[in-house]
Amino acid sequence: MPSRAAQAGPGGFSYYDQVCLAENEKDLHWAHAGRCYRSQVVIRMNGRTASRRRTEAYLLMLDDASTWSPAALPDGTVSDGKVETYARCVEAICGPADTFFTSVFSAQGKRQLSTYRNGEIKALLADLLGQEDIRALGQKAGETARQLKAALAALRAEATTFDAERQRLEDDARRWQGADERVKAAQASRQAAHEQREAARTQEASLMALQEQAKAAESRRAQLVEELAGARAERDRTLQDLRAQDREAADRLARLDSRVAQRVAQARAQRERLEVRIRSLQRVLADEGAVARASRRLPLATEVVRRREDRVLALRDAVQDLARRRDAVAGLGQRLASLEREAGQAALQAEDLSRRLALSDRVPCSGMTMQGQCSLLSDAREAAALAPSAQQRIRQLAAERDSLRLELQALQEAVGLNVDAPQGLSRAECQSRRALARQTAYAAWAARGPEMRQARAGLVEAEDELALLPPAPATDVSAKSCIAIDSDSEAAERQQIIASRMRVAERVSLLDAQTQTAIQRLQTAIDALPSPLDAARLAQARAQVERWQGVLDEAERSHLAAVRDAQALAALSDQLKEHGRRRDAAAARTARVEQELANWLLFARCMGNDGLIALAIDDAGPTLSGLVNDLLLACYGPRFTVAIETLQETAKGEQREGFDIRVYDAESSEDKSVTAMSGGERVWINECLVRAVALYLAQNTGRRYDTLFSDETDGPLDPDRKRMFMAMKRRVLELGGYAREYFVSQTPELTAMADAVIDLDAMAALHSTSTVE
Repeated sequence: MPSRAAQAGPGGFSYYDQVCLAENEKDLHWAHAGRCYRSQVVIRMNGRTASRRRTEAYLLMLDDASTWSPAALPDGTVSDGKVETYARCVEAICGPADTFFTSVFSAQGKRQLSTYRNGEIKALLADLLGQEDIRALGQKAGETARQLKAALAALRAEATTFDAERQRLEDDARRWQGADERVKAAQASRQAAHEQREAARTQEASLMALQEQAKAAESRRAQLVEELAGARAERDRTLQDLRAQDREAADRLARLDSRVAQRVAQARAQRERLEVRIRSLQRVLADEGAVARASRRLPLATEVVRRREDRVLALRDAVQDLARRRDAVAGLGQRLASLEREAGQAALQAEDLSRRLALSDRVPCSGMTMQGQCSLLSDAREAAALAPSAQQRIRQLAAERDSLRLELQALQEAVGLNVDAPQGLSRAECQSRRALARQTAYAAWAARGPEMRQARAGLVEAEDELALLPPAPATDVSAKSCIAIDSDSEAAERQQIIASRMRVAERVSLLDAQTQTAIQRLQTAIDALPSPLDAARLAQARAQVERWQGVLDEAERSHLAAVRDAQALAALSDQLKEHGRRRDAAAARTARVEQELANWLLFARCMGNDGLIALAIDDAGPTLSGLVNDLLLACYGPRFTVAIETLQETAKGEQREGFDIRVYDAESSEDKSVTAMSGGERVWINECLVRAVALYLAQNTGRRYDTLFSDETDGPLDPDRKRMFMAMKRRVLELGGYAREYFVSQTPELTAMADAVIDLDAMAALHSTSTVE
């Protein structure tokens, strides 16, 4: 609601006092620069405290697929519901809110420009003139000044603490050795880059001069090219007509051929059908000899298959017997190994018994009567009792081992006799499969005997039918097809069509020759013109200028860095000579920072509203005043003339920055400020100023709006002045190229002068009537 807002933008008005629901929405569909947008504001009332109130603002954009999606800026800002991002998106599309609601949207009860303070009006005009970059420089300069103040405080603190170490100074001096040589080298590089840049600029200037000279030749070239295109277009149109005639003759010839071909098509189709059938039957009978041979050899092949299968069965029995004998050999081998282990254990046991028995001869009581009662010889006596049975067991195991060896040898000899049985079985099975495959193939061929007899009978029948058909028609060599032309009228018609097509071909050849002559003449004239200047050469020359400018800038920076190194080296040398001089150097640096601080403060002021922005406003003042006076002249006549002043005289006679709108009244010959005029006159002047700002935006800044808005701005005017006020509105639309202006008025005379009227009361009544019905 701009008429109640304290300031422009979403934060200038509170909706919380105007809504009563827990959640409220406000939608607005609007368009700008060919794109459709939708503004949606959601006001949530969860309580009376500010912490429970929340406002969300969304900006949606209609894409090419007719889908609403959040608006996004090139810098990555997306309308995510926050009021700040919504304001940034709207400002990027429509411009700053202050400028929009001052120049384009004239709301009821808004402040007049004459009541703006100096800073407010200059901020508005700075945005109008596109001075945002200068203001940004001023802000950066102010930030630099604040940083310099912090640096100055640090330097002053450093001056009070003189406790630097001499070793650090010596290290710095060694690090900066050779600074003078680097200065000389950097200066030489800078001079060389400067010479190269000047040479590139000279080359660019010469190419630009050649480009100006080539413009006249390019105009003549464009004329000749246009004539050449016209000649080719005329040739194409004539060729199109001739080709249409040729196509018509070709269609007539095709229809004639179709009529003639229809007579012989049926006979040719019948002959082709019989020939196809004969060829098919001949292909079938080509296997007749193979079928007869298979029928003769099928019984023999069947007998061979039977014998091969008997041989396979016999060999399979032999293979199974061989497997059983091999299993028996393996079992006997395992049993023989077990006997060998058991015999070894028996031999070890007999040897142990012999050793124990030998103890009876080595004891001291050997041969005495007490030997039988010696407890130490009880083990020897036990061994003497067991020794005969151990020897008997060894002899028994040896006999079993010899028997098994004989049996194993017999089995191995039997296995050796049948060792080739598996290979014989494989060969027999392979031979059986081949015999079976041969017998199957013979059976398949023999089964085709009835087919051969049927094919032989069909072939005789088809050959008889083919012999009864009339002979094939003659071949027309000119038409490359089997068409017999046997009618005099058809021959005459064919000759007439061919003659017509030959005449068309002659006309096409003549037209090509004439057109080619004209095209050759125009092309010769075009080729005789000097060739246009290659834009790539000029672009390359400009690129060379930019490249050498960059090299020069880099050389300047290198030279400046070398100079700084040399200065630092000199300062360090002085400090090494006299340690106490560091305090003076710190004081000098402090003074230099103070000077820089003063310079940056001055630069920030120059970049502010009272500096370059004020000068830009002074420069734009005559243009803006001219637009205001043009509007006043269109609607009010030559009585008032407006001038914008940005300097005001103080009581001491000095000039200071300010802003005042001076109006010269031709009837009273008075020059006074707009604040001293009557209410109606101030309305005139203010509305002309507002619309002049809109015109200036449209004409000079490139920021265009198709529609203007105003809300009951004609209140203090009488009816005659209101009609003159309407003339001013139409003059604004004419000068600014606007499509329309929506205005709200309580005056019937002004409403009648509008091109169209939106009557909300009538629309509400119509809606109520339709609802009742």
